[in-house]
Amino acid sequence: MSNIDTAVALLRAGQLVALPTETVYGLAADAADPVAVSRIFRAKGRPADHPLIVHLPGADWLERWAVNIPPLAWELAEAFWPGPLTLILQRAPGVPDAVTGGQDTVGIRIPAHPLALEVLRAFAASEHGVGPRGGLAAPSANRFGRLSPTTAEHVRTDLGDAVSLILDGGPCPVGIESTIIDLSRGSEAPPRLLRPGRVTPAMIASATGIDVELPFLPSTHANATASTPRVSGSLDAHYAPRTPMRLVARENLDAALTEAQGTHSRVLALRRLPCDAKGSDATSASTFWLPADAEGVARALYDALHQLDAQNAELILAEAVPESAEWVAIADRLRRAACGAGRS
Repeated sequence: MSNIDTAVALLRAGQLVALPTETVYGLAADAADPVAVSRIFRAKGRPADHPLIVHLPGADWLERWAVNIPPLAWELAEAFWPGPLTLILQRAPGVPDAVTGGQDTVGIRIPAHPLALEVLRAFAASEHGVGPRGGLAAPSANRFGRLSPTTAEHVRTDLGDAVSLILDGGPCPVGIESTIIDLSRGSEAPPRLLRPGRVTPAMIASATGIDVELPFLPSTHANATASTPRVSGSLDAHYAPRTPMRLVARENLDAALTEAQGTHSRVLALRRLPCDAKGSDATSASTFWLPADAEGVARALYDALHQLDAQNAELILAEAVPESAEWVAIADRLRRAACGAGRS
């Protein structure tokens, strides 16, 4: 029996399987089986009112999970699926409350990782006992609020025996969670960005000609409304290391590097060009250097924080990233990580 066959058999039996996606590793269960979905919540320690994202093998399965799907959803599916974009839509009858957190909406995406797609297609093609919807609920395969896993080893370390099978697909090529866009208000309302990610508002506007509404700033709910659905990763404290963490402005980085010398502090910084590397050569033992570009940082960020967390440091000093549009998703993850860091 292949790993895919084993994974499908376990999923059909209501068990949990960790599998790679292009964003992060997901903790998968049959999304149509409330008992199986409840195992996700227990394994993660996740509050029951936090909705899960349903992963599908193809856009032709969308109408099994959502209703009143606006034309824009099909445009976005054509442009960005498979890929790191989650659509919030009105849920179809029969979608379990356990998946939606009791809301009238459901989050759906099609992952781009070939191993995840192979599992999804094999699962959808199989005959299983709780309604042939073909979807897998798959939040990040970690303890609730902690660092997302981007390697199979991260999953093993965090969840251990809580998972029946871990499929190793190597490091996740995107490295941060999917963009979440709310389309649940119908065709007349503009789409709303609920979580930034690799797919940016500019990319959506370029593909569809439609601007995305920003209902609230990343990491604050001050401007959220009662009509804004709850979604994954929207808490102020999330994606957090166990080690306390503080963001440091770039202009203060040299002082932070000096501060780290002779202490149990660690510095997470962007690798700069040689002409802009003042002080960077003195503290290599205490500094974890990230790439200088946003996509490179996204791929490396969680693995770097996992490694720093394992060093039992007193404090992680993380360089704040630029404020330009391509860095919005990274800035969002760093803010939430710093807010939740050090909490038990």
